[in-house]
Amino acid sequence: QVQLVESGGGLVQAGDSLRLSCVYVTSGRTLRLYGMGWFRQAPGKERSFVAAINWNGTTTNYADSVKGRFTISRDINKNSLYLQMNSLTPEDTAAYYCAESRGAGADNRAADFDSWGQGTQVTVSS
Repeated sequence: QVQLVESGGGLVQAGDSLRLSCVYVTSGRTLRLYGMGWFRQAPGKERSFVAAINWNGTTTNYADSVKGRFTISRDINKNSLYLQMNSLTPEDTAAYYCAESRGAGADNRAADFDSWGQGTQVTVSS
């Protein structure tokens, strides 16, 4: 079992930056690291891939819409995942979800992830 808790969302203006954090707590399972990712869902839209990172942080994967603006990272010692978001636009407004993959890679399909956080809201005003 793993619990994922996101934080760091908020209301910002276009052009601002935010850093999302996700702490993952494992219990009752053998220590093993998995790939992790961030997804987002805007009102009335499907949940979409944002960024992913492999088990040891050496490989990352980004949606085209965030490349060059967002950076995903993880701190294994702190059981934490991060998403640094720069140059935010109103189109980035959504609930952002942290997720753990079934595998070790930087996957980009929601179906590849089996544990999800509750989400943190990011709202960007123009």
